Amino acid sequence: MTLVQQTTRRAAAMLAFLAIGACSSTGGLGSVLGSVLGQQSGNQVSGTVRRVDTRSQTIQLQQSNGQNIYLQFDNQTQVAYQNRTYPVTSLESGDQITARVQQNNNGGYYTDYVQVDQSVNNTNGSIGTNGSTTSNNVQTLQGTVRQVDRNNGWFTVETGPNVLITVSLPYNVSRTDSDRFQNLRNGDFVRFYGTYVNQSRVELRQFY
Repeated sequence: MTLVQQTTRRAAAMLAFLAIGACSSTGGLGSVLGSVLGQQSGNQVSGTVRRVDTRSQTIQLQQSNGQNIYLQFDNQTQVAYQNRTYPVTSLESGDQITARVQQNNNGGYYTDYVQVDQSVNNTNGSIGTNGSTTSNNVQTLQGTVRQVDRNNGWFTVETGPNVLITVSLPYNVSRTDSDRFQNLRNGDFVRFYGTYVNQSRVELRQFY
């Protein structure tokens, strides 16, 4: 074998190796993302919410094929429903959603935007017709309104000396409660049922 033939073979082998490496490196993300998203359009995934874990900040989503995937979120993630935005904690098990996703540095999947396609009619923790609560997580609260953000659907209430909580509306808020919220003014005294999301944040269940 001549020197020219040896050089040619080595060059061909090197090109083949580089081509294989390029396919594996560029195809990794595409194949993984494709297997998760299935036949979804672009980097979007649709399914049914099974659980929202606030500790690990993940949404468990079940696709139509039965596959469960976990989407990470943070305080920048928006949930949109009927032209309004809500915190991720407003999502309920059974909600039908479409999420925009991207792969993060840990190899998992992150969503910065969730569109609620259909809200579940979830009666867990709802208020009974006689005004009583049907869940131990729902509490009776009252206080003085200190701030109202109508665009983002929340208001702050001073429930005691130096005790200020933020109350957010659920995306499936009733028309009566929505009208009451729109009429809130600073200094109003309000009573309502709510569920604590954390120590300083409550999700409204119903005004009374």
